[in-house]
Amino acid sequence: MLVEAEIWTVARTDKGNAVLVKPVGSDRAVPIFIGQLEAQSILFGLAGVPVPRPMTHDLFISLLEKSNMSVERVEITDLKDRTFYSRLVIKQGLKRIVVDSRPSDSLGIASRVHCPVYIAESIVDDAGVAVHLITEDASAEGSATMETGEAGEHQEPPSEQQPVDERTRLEAALQRAVDQEDYEEAARIRDRIQEL
Repeated sequence: MLVEAEIWTVARTDKGNAVLVKPVGSDRAVPIFIGQLEAQSILFGLAGVPVPRPMTHDLFISLLEKSNMSVERVEITDLKDRTFYSRLVIKQGLKRIVVDSRPSDSLGIASRVHCPVYIAESIVDDAGVAVHLITEDASAEGSATMETGEAGEHQEPPSEQQPVDERTRLEAALQRAVDQEDYEEAARIRDRIQEL
């Protein structure tokens, strides 16, 4: 059975980059290890960072739009031999087309078109990590560690008295982090912007 989920964060770990997919309302997140370019693409999509030229995921979305198609949803359907499987459900009028896809590509597209993401409950049961362990470790150590490695930095909620220009300052810092390819910092700043 599939449950609705969200792209919780993208983090650098001791085993590489991971995107954490968290079912809505769940206390568990599933780390899916991805390449550096895929991590960058997902971060760009989540943060809405403009790029001077279309990246691969932007190109795919543009082709769909020109063909009067849209991505209806992303489904992460299976985990076999430590490999995650996903698919895109594409809509063209009343017709639906299901396309096999790597999770990193599916999530890169979902981060741009803001379509729903679903994940199989069995994957959450088998590969999920308790969120409270990640956030507790982050509070105690300044960075989140889990069985698979480091997952990002913990942040305190923003205070009510944030200066009006805080968002502008953070957006500039996000762009600098992306330019310097510091994706962990970019993810942290993106999360702070979302809190604001």
